[in-house]
Amino acid sequence: MERVLVTGGAGFIGSNFCNLNKEKFSVVALDNLFLGDPANLDEDVEFIEGSANNKEDLDKTGDVNYVVHLAGTSSAPMFMDDGFVDGYVNSIQSFATVLDWARKKGAKKVLYASTSSLYGNNPLPLLETQSVTPINHYAVTKRAYEHMARCYNKVYPNMDIIGFRFMSVYGPNEEAKGKFANLISQFCWDYARERVPVIYGDGEQTRDFTNVRDVVQGLTKAIELDKQLGAEVFNIGTGRATSVNEIAEALEKAFDNGIKAKHIENPVKEDYVEGQYADISKIKEVLGYEPTVKLEDGIKEQVENLRMERIRGTSSDELR
Repeated sequence: MERVLVTGGAGFIGSNFCNLNKEKFSVVALDNLFLGDPANLDEDVEFIEGSANNKEDLDKTGDVNYVVHLAGTSSAPMFMDDGFVDGYVNSIQSFATVLDWARKKGAKKVLYASTSSLYGNNPLPLLETQSVTPINHYAVTKRAYEHMARCYNKVYPNMDIIGFRFMSVYGPNEEAKGKFANLISQFCWDYARERVPVIYGDGEQTRDFTNVRDVVQGLTKAIELDKQLGAEVFNIGTGRATSVNEIAEALEKAFDNGIKAKHIENPVKEDYVEGQYADISKIKEVLGYEPTVKLEDGIKEQVENLRMERIRGTSSDELR
């Protein structure tokens, strides 16, 4: 059984990858618990506490065939205030450390998280071939990942380094992220705690809400593909735009507790993303990816599996 190291493996996407693939691969989760929680992992998933930025911690995981690099910052607000320097240094340095470590271990592929934030307000649908200009510090680090991957792969072409521009990913195991969690989770927690969710502007802004199971599907297909991909980058989403109003209405109906979201003037004056949905033709053609989780089903599962005792952070008015 081939061995897969998942950095950030106790976090949101990482833990879902490990839990869903534990029978298919020998998976090991490495996490410094900044945004992760070992409780996210099934009991039979191997967990090592440590940093992807530390070669000694990486060495604890043993020999691996593949690396799924999900450690590091996961949203723009993490770069605010005291997080600015650490966000840049730890994020970029850990990616470089993982690449070099994986190559020396003889890994076949490194998969990593990029972001749809690179696109800003590009014309829809979002295409990998579009010119992109990062609109925030978080997106700058992910653009750096993509450039680093291409340069590294030119020098060491035997190891694929494959990026995924995640759209708006939601699903279980986000509690440890607190106020940095996806909007669907934030709103769900607000309704459950009988707090009033806050919507910026008229609520007609859209996102490509993608269930984490489909993200895991895409990552898994990239590992299993018996073909070299070099330093390819893929959108991973549903190809469908959904408004924030639609999300709020679905959760109002699901909870039926009389709580309704309120609208406020959008405080973000520059570079606010008004619309998002991905063209996913490339990942379909190359990897055979196909979204499987309908948004309404994913929201229903989110409500049914709500774990009140694990909800952290504050209300949704801190994240959009």
